Amino acid sequence: MLTNRNTLALAFCLLSSLTAGAQNQQPAKRAGTIEPLPRDLEIQLALSSLPAHLRDHATVYVLNPAKGFEVARTGTNGFSALVARTGDDAMRGSWPLTRYPDDTLYPIAWDQAGAKAQLRVFLDIAEMQARGTPPQEVKKTIQQRYETNVSNEDVGGAFPAPEVMRYYSQHGRWPASPSPFVIMPGPHGYHIQILGVTETAAITKEYEEMLGRLCKIKEAWCLPK
Repeated sequence: MLTNRNTLALAFCLLSSLTAGAQNQQPAKRAGTIEPLPRDLEIQLALSSLPAHLRDHATVYVLNPAKGFEVARTGTNGFSALVARTGDDAMRGSWPLTRYPDDTLYPIAWDQAGAKAQLRVFLDIAEMQARGTPPQEVKKTIQQRYETNVSNEDVGGAFPAPEVMRYYSQHGRWPASPSPFVIMPGPHGYHIQILGVTETAAITKEYEEMLGRLCKIKEAWCLPK
């Protein structure tokens, strides 16, 4: 026959077992879930993709990991900016996108025409990721929306030569300003003009405080020493 003390001990052990079991059954973090940045830091990083004179009146989006991008501020000058975590470049090529990146910060901005043609892709990628859509399915969906169209040959552009790409991978900066080139050929394609060492150093100096905050959050976001 159990004494009162034994009964209390048995009840306590049973309660502890149930509590531990409940904790062990907590749902794991869903694959692809994005950790949000501090809101002010995300807005500052998004606006860094625009020239200074366009920042004050641009529309800015911030990421809600549960839904996708939301408007943080409605602008008046026709420009839009955000910080993508999965860029449209991840939708290129035939290689399988097996996981969403967790170390990518991709500040990018568009004028009014660019927002109509290209912004939608970034919003859709983030929305599908927030819904838990597998990355390979997202890539397939986005690729189905593209049609091959404008290429480097059409506009006289040139993708950086292999030795230039190697220099960039080794030093974290471009040796000079390469010729502009087209990324994502098709109706949503756009030109990229890479800055040289002098311009890059000036930008790094301007955003020294912001870059320091990002570096403290994740080592992958620290600039090469």
